[in-house]
Amino acid sequence: MTTDETAAGAPAERPDRPQRPRLRSDNEPPVLVKEPPPFAVRLCQLLWVLSFVVGGVAVVYLFVVRTDHLPSITDAIKVVDGSRPDDTYAMAADIVYWFTFGFMVALLLAQITQLVSFMSRKPGVRWWQLATLIAQAGLYALALEVVGDGEQGEQLRRLMLLQCGLVALALLAGSVRPALTWTARRHDIRRGVVGASMPDL
Repeated sequence: MTTDETAAGAPAERPDRPQRPRLRSDNEPPVLVKEPPPFAVRLCQLLWVLSFVVGGVAVVYLFVVRTDHLPSITDAIKVVDGSRPDDTYAMAADIVYWFTFGFMVALLLAQITQLVSFMSRKPGVRWWQLATLIAQAGLYALALEVVGDGEQGEQLRRLMLLQCGLVALALLAGSVRPALTWTARRHDIRRGVVGASMPDL
């Protein structure tokens, strides 16, 4: 383009203008988000819930058959020492029954609390769950020596063993690597802003 053309009013070529700076930084702040837990954690949660259902059925069953099952408990106590009066055996049977019933209820409440803590990713919950399983297995084995006789006792034995098996499987599912990683992370974090993102200006 000649000088005369430029002077006549034709626009002169200008270098490209620099881009306007972004008003948002790429280094966005961390934001807490709620991501779904991995499959292992969901499986662990399902197994725990199933164990609660079985434990609840066992508690209700033990309460319903109390009158019919007390003679079996009394006979089991008489095997240990048969020289006591009948009233003593009846009282001992009541003590054994209510101790077993109360322990099963307390165990259910403790395990429900521990599951809530586990799903909240509280540290060290698995050790408490393992300790609960060990206590459950030991005391169940001891209780079944007394309350596990008779037709009602056999049904109760199946329910207790099924509950312990489900708890053991739940602990195994909650101890695989994806579940351990999910717990160790404590919080799900992403980079961004809370709510809808602002458009670039």
